[in-house]
This record gives sequence, C-alpha cells and structure tokens, in this order.
Amino acid sequence: MQLLSAQASRFAQEQVAGALDDLGLVESDRLVLSLPGSVDYVSVVLGATRSGIVPVPLDPRLTAYERDHIIRDVAPAHIVDSPAGLDSLLHGPPKDLDPSPRCRPMHFTSGTSGRPKGVWSGMFTADHAGASVREERDLWGFVAEDVHLVVSPIYHSAPLRFAAGTLLAGGSIAVLPTFDPAAFADAVRDVRPTSMFCVPAHLQRLLAWLDEHDADRQVFDTSSFRLVAHAGAPCPEPIRRRTHDLFGEKVVWEFYGSTEGQFTACPATEWHAHPGSLGRARPGRSLSADAEGQLWCGVPEWARFTYWNDPDKTATAWRDSPTGPIFTVGDLGRIDDDGYVYLDSRREDLIISGGVNVYPGEVEAALDGISGLVEIAVFGRDDDRWGQRVCAAYVGDVDEQVLRSVAETRLAPPKRPKTYERLSSLPRTATGKVRRTEL
Repeated sequence: MQLLSAQASRFAQEQVAGALDDLGLVESDRLVLSLPGSVDYVSVVLGATRSGIVPVPLDPRLTAYERDHIIRDVAPAHIVDSPAGLDSLLHGPPKDLDPSPRCRPMHFTSGTSGRPKGVWSGMFTADHAGASVREERDLWGFVAEDVHLVVSPIYHSAPLRFAAGTLLAGGSIAVLPTFDPAAFADAVRDVRPTSMFCVPAHLQRLLAWLDEHDADRQVFDTSSFRLVAHAGAPCPEPIRRRTHDLFGEKVVWEFYGSTEGQFTACPATEWHAHPGSLGRARPGRSLSADAEGQLWCGVPEWARFTYWNDPDKTATAWRDSPTGPIFTVGDLGRIDDDGYVYLDSRREDLIISGGVNVYPGEVEAALDGISGLVEIAVFGRDDDRWGQRVCAAYVGDVDEQVLRSVAETRLAPPKRPKTYERLSSLPRTATGKVRRTEL
C-alpha cells in the first residue's frame, strides 16, 4: 500500500498546477474526475483547488445516462476518466501554489426532484481560504505526525476532506481501494494509521469479520488510532457501543452533516452522557429547529453554498434569521436545552445504503417512460449489511427484467432497486402522495 507524504504530495500538486495551466484552465474552470480513488487523486484535487480550479468528483460507477447530465450541467474545461489521464496531470512543469485551497470541490447531491445538483461554495478570498483550512484542523486535530487511512470512496465529500486536511497539515495518507475487512486489518497492521473516516456499514462488516477471525483481538491492534470518525448514516446502537470498545471512547467521534455542510461533532464520551444525540453544533455553526421540527444551520461566510445553476432550489434551502442566513437540507429533529441534537428523520424519503445517499425521485425519474410501466415508487427497507436496501413497487404490465435492464443502463449500482414488486395500485394519501412508509 502506497503511503503519500505531504512533501511528496506538494511536489505532485505543483506539477498538477502546471499541467492544468498548460491545458489552458483558468480560475473557476471545472475539472471533472470520474475514476477510482488513490493517493494521486487527492494530490490532483489539491493541485487544482490551490490553483483556483474546481474539481468535480464523480462516482466512476455512474452510467452514461447519469454522468452525461452532470457534464452538460457543469460544462467542464477538462475531464479525467482514466488512470492514464490522472497520471498525465502529475507530470506538468511545477507551478507555485496558493497556501490554501481557493475553492472547494463541487460535489453532486440528488434530491426529491430526481435531478442531481452541484453544491457550489464559490471562490474564496485569501482570508476565507485560510479560515476554511484552520477550522477543519482545529476540530479534527490534524498534525504533521498523522497517517490517515482512506477507507471510503474518495469522490464523496467527507473522505476527500479528511485526506486533504491531513496533507495540508503536513501528514501522510494511504488509500484502501475498496473496503474489505481483511485488507483493512492488514493496512492497519502495515501502515499504523492515526485516523480514518468511515460509515456504519464499514464498522458493521469489520465487527462481523473480527467475530469470525479474531475473537481474542490478537491480530487487530487499534492502538495507533487517535481518531476514528463515522457519519453518513444512522449507526445502530450495538455497533456504536462495540466500536467505542474496540477503538476507545476517547478515539471515536460521530458527526452529522450533508454534502451541503457539517452540523455537529460528537465524541463518544459525550454520546454516553447524552445517548441518542448527534452532539452539539460544531464550532462556528449554529443550529435551530422550526415549529415543524425542521433543522436549520448557520455557518461562517466561507461555508455558504448555492446549488449550481439552480437559483430556485438555492432559495428554498436558505432563509434569513436574526443571526444571519441559515440553511436546511430538510432533516427533522429536536435540540435540547443543552444544545444536543437528536435526529428524527433524514431528508424525506432518503435511503442510505452503505453510506450512499439514494433519493427515490432520482431512481423513479430514470425508470419513468418505460413501455408498459404505469407508475413506480422507490423506497428503502432495513438491511443487516448495508443499513438499507433500495426496493421498488410498480404498477403495469412491464416485465421485471426490463426494469432491471434499464436500471443497469441508467443507474449506478447503489441506486438500482434490489427487489421489484408488482401491485395493482400504489398506496396513497388523501392528497395523492405515495405512502412510502407503507410500502
């Protein structure tokens, strides 16, 4: 497994900056990255952002149907979709970098409308660029001695943010190509990481593997870790408590947020004092709940965002408050008198499968229009391995295999329904809305 130091990455970033300059990219141009993660991937992202170029990380499993829509939307100046294309950016003439990234990567997130939208934070001023790096470093304690192990797909916002933050602090990173408990245990033994970010599905698989292969905990030594952060999906309490025991209460943190922004941070010690909570607002954030229980978040100016090319959706997400602009992603919850947040439900209808957000609207839109299909509703069911699995109920004479075939053409694997059920009609409310919970 390759271990990339901050010094080696900085030189690579300078070459990336030079390569992008040679290609004619200028400030605020978009650079699409559609390939699996690696240590070089992180260097390319940092070389771009420290030159004012906006990386657009995409899941390489996206179908042409999904990817083409995004590419039309962002109008990228350059696309990298192969290891050779990535490598070509690592051999440009070295060029000076800004001290801190001048922008954030533009990650795409779906919604109930079924159309993925880019989360765009704009170009930073010099002051805001430095402040953005410092607030992550202050919260997570990134230092030059850190070795961060990436175990989640790096095109997602949190894995990329932790890896980049470690390198910017002078630390080193290693990237696990895919999460496999045995390979993860080997990496922990060989690399001796000090930090990692993961989702509950990773922890669940790891614990099941340890139960089978390392009952006495003789093989898996966790003593090198100072930080294990998890988020992305609700963590079952038994998994959470066993994770605290395995890594240590002073090591494990949980946080709550979304692609749009990070809301809370909760060390395990606080969770035990306030079971069921997701912690309090992370530094620099304010949280409130409206009369309907919808959670709203206030952030520093450098953490604000718009939805790319969608002013209407942006306007719906933001509103003014006495303390300044606040935004919501539609989650419902409550905040107790001590400021601890308790989540009642994630965004309406959202399915979280293996830490991947799947919106029924996007899946339904991809399958809409198939001959013989009258209507279709996508929903989630509990799954022991992935947290939830994507399911579909439909009305019409279309053959199930046709639905599966179209899904394979138009949807990345996590979004494809695992089961299809034909019904005579879909259950609906009095106003005509599908009752997904009944399904």
